[in-house]
Amino acid sequence: MTTQQTELSTKYDPQSVEKNRYEWWLKGKVFEAKSDETKPPYTIVIPPPNVTGKLHLGHAWDTTLQDILTRMKRMQGYDVLWLPGMDHAGIATQAKVEQKLKAEGKSRYDLGRDAFVTETWKWKDEYAKHIRMQWSKLGLGLDYSRERFTLDEGLSNAVRQVFVKLYEKDLIYRGEYIINWDPDTKTALSDIEVIYKDVEGAFYHMRYPLSDGSGSIDIATTRPETMLGDTAVAVHPEDTRYKHLIGKTVVLPITGREIPIVGDDYVDMDFGSGAVKITPAHDPNDFEIGNRHKLERILVMNEDGTMNEKAGKYSGMNRFACRKQLVKDLQEDGVLFHIEKHMHSVGHSERSGAVVEPYLSTQWFVNMEPLAKRAVDLQGQDGAVNFVPDRFEKTYLRWMENIRDWCISRQLWWGHRIPAWYHHETGEVYVGMEAPTDEENWTQDADVLDTWFSSALWPFSTLGWPDENNEEFKRYYPTSSLVTGYDIIFFWVSRMIFQAVEFTEQHPFQDVLIHGLVRDEQGRKMSKSLGNGVDPMDVIDRYGADSLRYFLSTGTSPGQDLRFSWEKVESVWNFANKIWNASRFALMNLDGMTVDEISLDGKKSVADEWILTRLNETIATVTSLADRYEFGEVGRTLYNFIWDDFCDWYIEMAKLPLYGEEEEAKKTTRSVLAHVLDQTMRLLHPFMPFITEEIWQHLPHHGESITEAAWPTVNERYTNERAAGEMKLLVEIIRTVRNIRAEVDTPMSKQIELRLQAKDDDILAVLQKNESYIERFCNPSELVMATSVETPDKAMTAVVTGVDLVLPLEGLIDMGAEVARLEKELAKWQSEVDRVQKKLANEKFIGKAPAHIVEEERNKEREYVEKRDTVQQRIQELKEN
Repeated sequence: MTTQQTELSTKYDPQSVEKNRYEWWLKGKVFEAKSDETKPPYTIVIPPPNVTGKLHLGHAWDTTLQDILTRMKRMQGYDVLWLPGMDHAGIATQAKVEQKLKAEGKSRYDLGRDAFVTETWKWKDEYAKHIRMQWSKLGLGLDYSRERFTLDEGLSNAVRQVFVKLYEKDLIYRGEYIINWDPDTKTALSDIEVIYKDVEGAFYHMRYPLSDGSGSIDIATTRPETMLGDTAVAVHPEDTRYKHLIGKTVVLPITGREIPIVGDDYVDMDFGSGAVKITPAHDPNDFEIGNRHKLERILVMNEDGTMNEKAGKYSGMNRFACRKQLVKDLQEDGVLFHIEKHMHSVGHSERSGAVVEPYLSTQWFVNMEPLAKRAVDLQGQDGAVNFVPDRFEKTYLRWMENIRDWCISRQLWWGHRIPAWYHHETGEVYVGMEAPTDEENWTQDADVLDTWFSSALWPFSTLGWPDENNEEFKRYYPTSSLVTGYDIIFFWVSRMIFQAVEFTEQHPFQDVLIHGLVRDEQGRKMSKSLGNGVDPMDVIDRYGADSLRYFLSTGTSPGQDLRFSWEKVESVWNFANKIWNASRFALMNLDGMTVDEISLDGKKSVADEWILTRLNETIATVTSLADRYEFGEVGRTLYNFIWDDFCDWYIEMAKLPLYGEEEEAKKTTRSVLAHVLDQTMRLLHPFMPFITEEIWQHLPHHGESITEAAWPTVNERYTNERAAGEMKLLVEIIRTVRNIRAEVDTPMSKQIELRLQAKDDDILAVLQKNESYIERFCNPSELVMATSVETPDKAMTAVVTGVDLVLPLEGLIDMGAEVARLEKELAKWQSEVDRVQKKLANEKFIGKAPAHIVEEERNKEREYVEKRDTVQQRIQELKEN
C-alpha cells in the first residue's frame, strides 16, 4: 500500500484530493476488522438504508457520525468492525418496482410472484451499487467483506428461527383483529406506519328508529359508509335517558336489519347524544365492544377500498363515492338530519399517502406485553442501554410501557415469507423452519413479514446469530454504539432492544446516539413538495466530502435538528483551505526532515512551548468531548486551535527562527511544526479523512495510512503553563496594538512608538525575553519597556494583564475621541467587575464550586479591578490636560 509523494498543489481542490483515495484505502484493507485478540473490539452496525433510491442528507449525517466514531476508535487501538448492509424495505421497494412496471404497462399480477420477486432483486442490485457509490464519496470506512442484506440467506434463517421460537412461546399468534389497512398497497400497516393529518370532515347525525315504533335514537359518525356493517347501538348502562332501551332493537336504515341496543361502560354519556353505532369489523373500539357482547362482524369493504356485496346496492363503489351517495339517500329518507363540519385527525399511510381504513382482517401479531416488560426491566439493571441525550430514554420507555400488540404480516410479495403452512383438508396450521414433509398437502401463507421484523434482529443476525458459537458473534456482539435519528426510536430502536433481550439475554448495543433531522435554513423539513431538498452528492461535487462531513458532524448538539446552509458549508471549505495553506508552509520549511530527525528536546522558544501546551490541551478536550459524543464542541475546539493558535499565531511566530540564522532554532521549530501538524491531522482525521490523509502522506511519518496511526495522547513533558501564560500576554499586547492602530487608521507597515509599562520585574523580564516578537508584530519605531514609563498627553493607552500600553500618537488622535474610547473600555471593565463580584457574593456558588474554580474567579476580580482603575486614572489624566 503506497501513495505517490508529490508537493501539495498551490490551491486546495477537494475533487483532486478526494479522487481515488477511497479505492486506495479499500485496496489496503484498512477498514476490515482484524479479529485481533490483543485489541478490544468496537462494533457498529450501520442502520441499513432502504434499497429504494438515493441517500439523503439525513443518511449522510448519520453515517458520518458513525465514521467519526469508528475512525477514532481504530486510531485508539480498538479492533473496529463497522458492518455495512441494506434493508429490503418491503412496502417501499415493492411500490417502486410496481411503479416501474406500471410505466411499462404491466402489473405484478402479469408477472406472477416468482418473476416479480426476480425483478425486485434486479432493482435491489442496481440501487445497492448506487448506495455503495455514495458511501465511497462520503469516505465511509466500512468493512465490505462483511456486508449484509436483510433478505440474504443468513438473515432469512435468523428471521425464521425468531418467528418459530416466538410462536412456540405463544408470543406470536394469528387472529382476526381490526388493523390499519392501506387500500392502495392492499396491505396491513403497523400503528407507527400511520401518519395522522388534520383534515376537514364532518359529523353525520342520524336517527335510527326503534323496532317497536316507540321512537328513535340519535347517533353520529364521521364514516357513514361503515353503518352498512353496524351490528348494534351502544349506550352507557347508567344513562337514565337510555337504560330502559337496553335489550330492545333498532332498524338499521337502508339495510332494514334489526340490531340490538347494548349497555357498555365504554360509552361516554357526556359526548354527543350518548349513543354510538357499533361496527365491529371497521373500528377498533367497536371490535372490543363487539367481543364483549358477542356481536356479529360484518365486513362491508374490499381490500382495495371498494364496497363489497354486503354493502347491498352500493357494492363496487369506492368508499368515498359510497359515502357521498349514502349521505344523499339518508337525507332523502329523513334519517340524516344534520351535517356538522369539523376538523379531525385522519390516519394516512406513510408509504402510499392513502387514507388508512380500520379493517377487520386475519393477521399475524406479536404479543408485546411480556417482551416489552423484559426490555423495560433491563433499563433498571447494569446492562441498560445508554441513551444520548438521556432524555430519549423516557421517550423509549413511555412507548414500551404503553405498547400494543404488533401486527407483523404484510400482504406483499417482496419480503420474508411467513413460515406458516395451512393444511388443505383440515385447516391445521403448521409453523416451522422448513415446509412440512408432505408439502403437496399444505399451502404456505402468502404474506410476508413487516420489514422491521428482520431489521429488529440486525445487531445480532448480521454477526452470525443464531449460531452463538460463531466467532464473529462472540467477539463483536453486543455492539458498542448505535447512531440513529429520533424519528425511528419506535420503529427500530425499541424493537432491536426487546428482540435482543429475548434472544441474546443482553442489550444489542451499549450506547444509542440520537440525532435530529436535517432541515432547511428556515427550519422546515426537507420534502419534494417544498422543493427544498439537498442532494449530499451535489454538496460533495461543489465543496468536497470533507466540508460536508465537518458541517454535518459539528453543526449541532446531540438530539437536536440541524439546519442545512450552503454558506456554512462554504465556510468549512474556507477552513479546509486554511489548513491546506498552513500545511504547505510547514512542508516547504521542513527541509526534507525525516521522522527520525524530529526532536522536541532542544531549546524551545516561548511560542514552541506554548503551541505544544495548547496541543496537549486540545488533545485532552477533543478526546473527552468525542467520548461524550459532543461533536459540535469538538469542532469548535479544533477550529479554534487550528485557525487561531496554529495558523494565525504559531506559524507567524515560527517564521522568525525559520528565516533566521540559528540552525538549532530552525531544527527545533521544524520539529515542532512537523509534530503539531502531524498530531493535528490525526485529531481532525475522523472528521475530514481525505484532506488529512493527503497532508499526512507528505509529513514525516511511520506507517502506511493515517487511518491506522495512533490517536494523539497528552504528553505532560510538553505542558508548560509558564510559557502559556507568557504567550497569552504577548498575544494580548499584539492584538491590542493592532486594534489601536486600526482605530487611528495607522497601518502595520507604518512604524509608531510603543511604551510598555510592566507591573513588576517578573513581567518586565518576560517582555524583554520576548522582545523579538513584540518588535516583529507591533513594528515600533522605538520600543521602551520598563516598570515605569512616561505617558505623554497625546497618547493612546490600553491595559492588558500586568502591562500598560502607551502609544504616543501626536497628531494622529483626537483627544475627545480617545476619552470616549476609554470610557467605553471603562464600562466594559466595570461590567466584568460587577459580574465577578456578584458571582463571588453568591453563597451557593462559594459553597458548592471547587476551590480552584473559586480561586480563579478571585484572580479575575483582582485583574478586572486593576484594569478598571488604570483606565479610570488615564481618563482623569486626559481630562485634566
